[in-house]
Amino acid sequence: MRIDILSILPQLLESPFSDSIMKRAQEKGCVEIHLHDIRKYSLDKHHKVDDYQYGGGAGMVMSIEPIARLIEKLKSERDYDEIIYMTPDGEVLEQTHCNQFSLLKNIIILCGHYKGVDERIREHFITKEISIGSYVLSGGELAAAVLVDAIVRLVPGVLNNETSALTDSFQDKLLSPPIYTRPPEYNNWKVPPILLSGNQPEIEKWREEQSLNRTKKRRPDLLD
Repeated sequence: MRIDILSILPQLLESPFSDSIMKRAQEKGCVEIHLHDIRKYSLDKHHKVDDYQYGGGAGMVMSIEPIARLIEKLKSERDYDEIIYMTPDGEVLEQTHCNQFSLLKNIIILCGHYKGVDERIREHFITKEISIGSYVLSGGELAAAVLVDAIVRLVPGVLNNETSALTDSFQDKLLSPPIYTRPPEYNNWKVPPILLSGNQPEIEKWREEQSLNRTKKRRPDLLD
């Protein structure tokens, strides 16, 4: 999988992809992550990438020319399955999105800034708009990092135990059940005996019940 991220501040994304699972995924060759500086595609001598809104209003808007130029360059080099724009008014990111995106070969992710991008970019280039929640960030870089992390960990070969991702919260529309590790008792707080029984069918039944109960209590909206 190849992911191209377009940003006016690509340095903000260097750290999230240089450690842990993201680093190993790239070293294994499971994924390529390329950061692109939109400013380099501005023809303005000061590399300006924003301008005032037509019709007036507070806040600047990302200009169409440098973004279009960069996207067109990338599209001339390979085919892209999705061109995603990170925006607060997009579809709220769900696990199903991540599952679908993890099966793709090439993705472009555009990070917004200021009041957003010229609407013509959204109309003529963007194929999917994604939000990570009903709030506004200073830019789309942190949201893009969240999206990429959620996608990459699902790519085959990234996790040492691939079944781990399949048992995460939300994969079956339920939250994960409680989990425990050694020691079996600490400060008189004990691990549920069923988990120490070795009876795998009963353990799985217990986990399913706990998962359902936790979802009912904490995220009943998932059961609608």
